[in-house]
Formats: sequence, structure tokens, C-alpha cells
Amino acid sequence: MSVLAEAFEKRNKKQNKVEATKALKMPMDVHAKLEEIAAAGYEGLAKEDSAYFLKCFGLFDKGEDFMLRVRIPIGQLNNEQAIRIGEVAQKYGNDYIDITTRMQIELRYLQIEDIAKVLQELQEVGISTFQTGVDNPRNIVADPLEGIAFDNIIDVKPIVDELQSNFLEKAEWISALPRKFNTGITGSMSNSCNIFGHDCCFVLANRDGEFGFNIYLGARVGVQAKDANRFVAVDEVSTFFMALLETFKEFGYRDNRNKNRLHFLLQDVGVEAFVKGVEAKASKTFSPAGQTLVQSQNIAMGSNRVLQRNGKYAHKIIVPSGIFSGTDLITLAQRAKGFGSGDLRLTYDQNVYVVDIDKSALDAFESTSIFAKYNKFNNIYFNDMIACAGTQTCSFGVIPNKPDAIKMAEFLNSEIPIESGMVRMNWSACPKGCGVHGIADIGFEGCKAKDDEGKRVDGVHIFLGGKITREAKEAHVLHKSLPITEAKHHVKYLLKAYDKLKRRGETFETFEERYLHANYSFQALGFFTKINYILNEKLGLDIMFELEKEPKTYKKENFEIFTFGLKLFKLLTGEKRYVAVEDFEPVLVQARKIKRDEVSKLNPKVPAKLSEVIYMMTDNDKKTRAAVFSELLVELKGV
Repeated sequence: MSVLAEAFEKRNKKQNKVEATKALKMPMDVHAKLEEIAAAGYEGLAKEDSAYFLKCFGLFDKGEDFMLRVRIPIGQLNNEQAIRIGEVAQKYGNDYIDITTRMQIELRYLQIEDIAKVLQELQEVGISTFQTGVDNPRNIVADPLEGIAFDNIIDVKPIVDELQSNFLEKAEWISALPRKFNTGITGSMSNSCNIFGHDCCFVLANRDGEFGFNIYLGARVGVQAKDANRFVAVDEVSTFFMALLETFKEFGYRDNRNKNRLHFLLQDVGVEAFVKGVEAKASKTFSPAGQTLVQSQNIAMGSNRVLQRNGKYAHKIIVPSGIFSGTDLITLAQRAKGFGSGDLRLTYDQNVYVVDIDKSALDAFESTSIFAKYNKFNNIYFNDMIACAGTQTCSFGVIPNKPDAIKMAEFLNSEIPIESGMVRMNWSACPKGCGVHGIADIGFEGCKAKDDEGKRVDGVHIFLGGKITREAKEAHVLHKSLPITEAKHHVKYLLKAYDKLKRRGETFETFEERYLHANYSFQALGFFTKINYILNEKLGLDIMFELEKEPKTYKKENFEIFTFGLKLFKLLTGEKRYVAVEDFEPVLVQARKIKRDEVSKLNPKVPAKLSEVIYMMTDNDKKTRAAVFSELLVELKGV
């Protein structure tokens, strides 16, 4: 505890402004006055209530209206709750619904005078909005098919119910933490909830023949959780979790909000010291970690039609970018009720499962109009796509985002309709990373970019190679600040390589690790997509520069550059670089010393600048040959 106390003392000599706001009043005092606030309108809304306290109950002031986060523990909605949320969206929220990556729902466009009625109508069916914003334990996520899938070992619903009973709607825990606290728990072998991406992660494990959970701690945007080397049995989860919250509450930093997440405390004191502090709070020593059993994503799911352990079926409904409607939620729940229990499960990737469909009713369910409406999105580009709110509904957004994600998926499906496989494309509208782009196969972070005319346009940074398996890790930057109109073509060429070189049914994650990551540097892959964009989209040459099936460059940039240059020369001339016709040789040797308009002898359609780049890659003199791809990418901007 002394280590934690020293770290706390060092970092908390001055507290941030939010902590000063939190000291003004108790959150429940604001909740008790919600009817008065609704009746008085914006004139009755205190500045601190709008800025902070209402967020404790999921209410976010957007200026002209409110957004409301609806807490859906581990994404499970019974039929009555689903219909009620749909009705509330219809009556009060422009019929709009967002499904989020925390497996819950956001309602938008709510008017201040309707707030009390909205909350009351949700509470009538057992739905809470408490602690879905600011410094609270947020909605707990799990495998959407927990308790019913064949690979589910531990049913975590009772555990989550117990955890929530300890803190949810408890005055002493509302706004008590230094910063938000995300929790994930999975009793399944599938990683279908980004299980390593939370402040606290309970991950299915086995120790000495007993199933329980290994603990991972301290994830945040851009950082995966660290192994805490602790195993907790099912009946120990609540004890560990509450001691963890108590420890974070007491020793968590309260100065710089940008550095107040649990991650930063762990960074300073070390995971082991922190866990010992948790054990001291719990008055219990927990066992060392067992064997982590989570293998990969979706191993139990396969297709969107999934056989449950009870012989019934779950059916995934693809909701592009999580944009749903109250009307469609009601319709889906009502139609589902006609073929089974009518219960729904929200997913981490912003989709919906209809569960417990009778086998005899599957064909009838798939014949409904609501199924047909969303089944057209059943392809690899939409199935696992994630996109957070963009400029239309989020003040932090840099790009529209959700529409951009949908357009990209539609473009790719029209250009490269891949029938089997899986590619996870995640979109974040800004660096906050709410679209978890860092662990995607191909991730996008919104930014501003310049087009060919120098105009400022919507753009993205492209990330490649994020992992969501048991070896979860963050993606690498492939390209910075590309206009979205250009970015879609870069992604297209990555998917062309995937389609050509993947094994039967192989996911992009496995393909990237087995082939791209194993054989090429990320710099080479960035050049690969850029040169294809120039050759085909800008110059219209219809020449595909392809990756070798068995490259021998050993991921060394200088070898990759030279090899790529030789291949490009052959593509554009039909001749080998060093067996060229005699009158062409002086141009090759003197490429850096002559005027650019004298260089373009590769192809009449190839600009001199591109010719010079290829000569830079294959220069006879190794001392003057291009050494890094970043140098070439700068030169290619002039093409």
C-alpha cells in the first residue's frame, strides 16, 4: 500500500476542475430534481448539472437536445425491454437508435421537457441509465452468446448481476471514481467482446482443473490490458472486483484527466504492486494465473445462423455502423417473438442477435421483411464493421464517420465481393478511438487531409494488423492523412491481396499475421497500396503491382525497395531493369542528374516524376539508391 500511497501523493497535489465540480453536490440530489429540471427547461439547468452531473445518469446535453445512454448489461434485452426502447425512440427521439461498442444503446434528439418521462418509461421495464457516463463503472460487456453458445464454459450473467448489485444506483458509487472504468468478462473461448480492451478484464481460464478467470488490467485507447498474473474462481469475482474499485477509488489519480485512467497508475507503480494493494483491500490472496482459454474471435459462431446448446438458433442481424431505429427494433422484437422467446442480444460490433429461434421456424424468420431489410448487408465488409458517432452527433468528431464506413463497405463489396473469410474494419471519428480502430484488421481514424489541389478535405489515418485474439495487440499506422476518396482504393488493394493469397475461409487477421506481417514490412505494404493507387486510379494504366507469393526480401527495407523497383520497371517496360536496350541505359544511370522531362521513357503515360522514383529504387550505386520507403512516398506526392 505504501507504493500506491506514494504515487497518489506525488500526482495529487493539485486536483483537476472536474473534481472541484464533483465536490459541489451529490449526484443523487440532481437526479431527485429531474422532474423540476424538465419542467423548467434549459433555464432551470445549472451549468454543473449540464457539464457533469446529468452524465452520471446517461444524459448528455448537446445544446438543442439530449443524448441518452441506456445501460444494457452484457447486451441482453428481453422482448418487453426491446419493444419499450423502440417505443421511447419513436415518441421522443426522432425514431433514432445507436448500438454502441459497449453493447448498449444511445437515444438521441431527446428534448429536455421529456427527460423525466423517458427515464420513467425505461425504468418501468427494468432498464437503468445510471453510471453510463463520466467517472463511473460503465456498462459491463461479455460474449453476446454467453450462456447459450457451445464454446461457453461459464455463464457470466449471474456474476454480472452480482457485480452490478454492488455499485449500480448506489449513491456511494455514483461518480466516486477518478475516471471512467470499463469492465469485460467472458466465460467463452471466443473473443467476441474485445476482452483485452478494458480497465478490468476477466478472461476465461483453467487452473488445476477449475474453470475461472485470469485477470488483465489497464487497457485504454491504443493500449491492450496487461496480464496481472492472478486467477479468480467464479465465487471470487465479486470480492476481487469490489476491492479493485475500492483501490482505484482511493489511490487513482485526480489531477490530469488525460492521465487518470487505471493504466497510468499501473504504469507508475507496476501491476504487481497494484494487485497486492487489491489483495490487501480484499483481505485475500488470489491464486497465480492459470491457462488463458480464449483463442480467437467467433470460433463458436461461424455463420450468422448459430446453433445453440439447447438445439435452438441465434441469428445475427447486421446493422451498418450500428444505426438502427425504434421502429425496426420494435418490428424485430415482435417478429422474433413469433418464432421463439423474442429476446435480443446486442453485440460489441454494433449488431443484434435474435436468440432462441425454434429450428422449425428458421426459414419463416428469414422470410420476414425485417430480416430481408438487413440481410442485404450480410457480407464480410459489413458483418464485423464498427463505427463510432461522427460530426453529426459528436462534438469531438472530425469526420462524419458512420456514413463514411458504410460507403467504404459498399464500395469494397462492389469491387471485391469476397464470399468467404472475415475482415474487421473499425472507424473512429477522432483520436479518442471510440470506434476501437487500433485493434481492427484495418482501422481508420478520422482526420483532415489535403487533396491533389491542396484543398482541406475529410481524411483518415489507416491502421493495419490489429489483433483481437489471445495475443491481442494494437495495429500499425499504414498511411497518415489520406483523403477518404483515396483511402478506399488503398484498402481495395489490401483486400485484393487477401482475396488472392488467403487460404480457404481464412480471416484477414490470420492472413495478415501469416503472410503480410511475416513477409513484408509495414512500410513496404504502404508503398504497395500507394503505387497501385497511382498506377490504376490516377494514371489509368490498369496494371496491378502484386505482392510476391514467396518474397525473399526478409522484411528489410533496402531489399524490398530494390526488389519492388525491379518489378515495377518490368511491369512498365516489359524488359528487365539491367538488360535494357543500349540507348536507354544512360537515362537509367544518370536519373538523378538530368531533367525530369528527359526521364520518362518507361511508358508514355508514366509521368517523369514516377520514372525518377523507379530509378531511385534501382540505382546502380547503392549509396545513392533510396533507402527508406518514406522517402519514396514523399516523392510520389508529386505524381
